[in-house]
Amino acid sequence: MADPSTLTLDADVLVLGGGPAGTWAAIAAAEAGAKVVLADKGYVGTSGATAPSNTGAWYLPPDPGRREAVIAQRWPGTLGLADRGWMERVMELSWRRIDQLADSGYPFPVDETGRPYRANLRGPDYMRFMRQLVGKAGVRILDHAPGLELLLDGDGRVAGAAGAAGRRRNSGEIWRVHSGAVVIATGGCAFLSRALGCNVLTGDGLLMAAEAGADLSGMEFSSVYGLAPLGSAVTKGLPFFWASFTHEDGTPVETQGDRAGTVAGALVQGRPVYAVLDRADEALRGWLRKSQPNCFLPFDRAGIDPFTQRFPVNLRLEGTVRGTGGIRLTGEDCATLVPGLYAAGDAATREDIGGANTGAGGPNASWAIATGALAGQGAAGFARGTAGRDRRRFAAGTAGLRPGGREASGFAPDEVVRATQAEVLPLDRNYYRSGAGLDASLAVLDGLWREVRDRAPRPGGDPIRAREAAAMIATARWMYASARLRTETRGISKRTDRPGTDAALAHRIHSGGLDAVWARPAASWGASA
Repeated sequence: MADPSTLTLDADVLVLGGGPAGTWAAIAAAEAGAKVVLADKGYVGTSGATAPSNTGAWYLPPDPGRREAVIAQRWPGTLGLADRGWMERVMELSWRRIDQLADSGYPFPVDETGRPYRANLRGPDYMRFMRQLVGKAGVRILDHAPGLELLLDGDGRVAGAAGAAGRRRNSGEIWRVHSGAVVIATGGCAFLSRALGCNVLTGDGLLMAAEAGADLSGMEFSSVYGLAPLGSAVTKGLPFFWASFTHEDGTPVETQGDRAGTVAGALVQGRPVYAVLDRADEALRGWLRKSQPNCFLPFDRAGIDPFTQRFPVNLRLEGTVRGTGGIRLTGEDCATLVPGLYAAGDAATREDIGGANTGAGGPNASWAIATGALAGQGAAGFARGTAGRDRRRFAAGTAGLRPGGREASGFAPDEVVRATQAEVLPLDRNYYRSGAGLDASLAVLDGLWREVRDRAPRPGGDPIRAREAAAMIATARWMYASARLRTETRGISKRTDRPGTDAALAHRIHSGGLDAVWARPAASWGASA
């Protein structure tokens, strides 16, 4: 009999994560006739990286020439690791679903000709509207209910994620959902760097998927840092397109690649960097303030005019939230290696559209829409095949959840989090990588993993933070094991000891494992050129 403090629900599809990918997955699964439960770490409609931001999107009507032009423009930046078919698929689905938003009443702004402008989504409005659509679709929403572990079939075979278990933040209530399939849309991992909207994104879904038997891909492409005014969490990069960067004495900062590279090069030498948005003309300044209002809140509060006055800047790690690494997809329905387990959005590898570089705001937003819809449909179809089956279930979770083996003492999650951050946040560890540095960090991270592997938090400790700590360690180990194998510099993955790009390494790298982390070249890989 279930514990009276446990909420147990039955569903066809459980969606973990309530951002754009998760809400689109829930809607698509419900459209396919599935009974759906959606559980989110925060409050659906306000949590995650999209809710506090504005973002562009691929909104391209089915004009082959126009779409091909966009692909041709982006293709060189993928450095041979993207997939043209996925790009076309994401464009098509993004266009259809954005039109669905309009048909449902989402108030898109109008352009100067009076026509709706559908290539931009205002995060707060967008996610509130998505919550309404999810509710209208009949989906049961569990707010403040982070998933802690997946449940698998009890007959000994890996038969997919039959459900998940977690704890509700506001009541402490344990919840459990028995389902025929699960969609992981829990976002990426930004290692609690305090980047805007990212502090709920700690790699939880990646760990749950790996525990169930899934693998990952592109984890070396995870060292994306966002530019922000010093002390601010707002890492939206658009205004910095029109910035000049100077040292403290006013001399220009030497350009090193893109804007983040320029700033990183100075900061890693211990030299503060200042910016001023003086390259924006009057018309552009007005447009920026109107289109990106949240970017200017830190300046307004400090009484600074960023177009005429210098301000200090910093870089905050956004990890796989803006990077490309994540759970490997094995099919166009966003399936994974584990039957019944699907992945979408930032939780899934975005190599298919970004290759070795971040897809940037618009493509990333469209990736979330498209993979969410595909994963929801795929999960609903899989769940139909499990209907009526008597399935014993067992919990697949390991690290940070419960004492095991000879280890009975608990651990302090916040100490583990700080130790992990010390290996991934500094620019000279993660933005600028080397073989020796990666080996040293992996040794530390392996030790941290052994510390939490068979332990729960100390009595009175936060079980959710304990699980986040374990997920961050696991994510960092997959990142660095993959980066160790990529003995070159390609896109986001920069090696100071291997500054060149090696044509022989134009392939993807898969990774996985828990106690013994592994990384290896994809067995077969050939990007469609």
